[in-house]
Amino acid sequence: MGMDDTNLLVQCDFEVFGHVQGVGFTKHCRDNCLNAGIRGWVKNSKKGTIVGKMQGLKPEVDKMVEWLRHIGCPGSKIEKCEFENWNTINRVDYKDFEIRF
Repeated sequence: MGMDDTNLLVQCDFEVFGHVQGVGFTKHCRDNCLNAGIRGWVKNSKKGTIVGKMQGLKPEVDKMVEWLRHIGCPGSKIEKCEFENWNTINRVDYKDFEIRF
């Protein structure tokens, strides 16, 4: 029996490039993830990008992938977003979605 994508838990790491710091990007990202039931973290990197990790149901994570790639928050200008370490997981490791410093 094939697993239904709707109940599939996935995780990935992401890095967003462009004008993404100083515009409230991490806060918008956190709020969107919390609303979608996605766990993990996000932070500003020292090189001017946004990095983070998401764990959640595949349909919700896919929507966040679109947001991180193409939409972003008001005032941001995304050049590109890279995703790595895609895996299916049995359970989430994080209690919530937090902004790290």
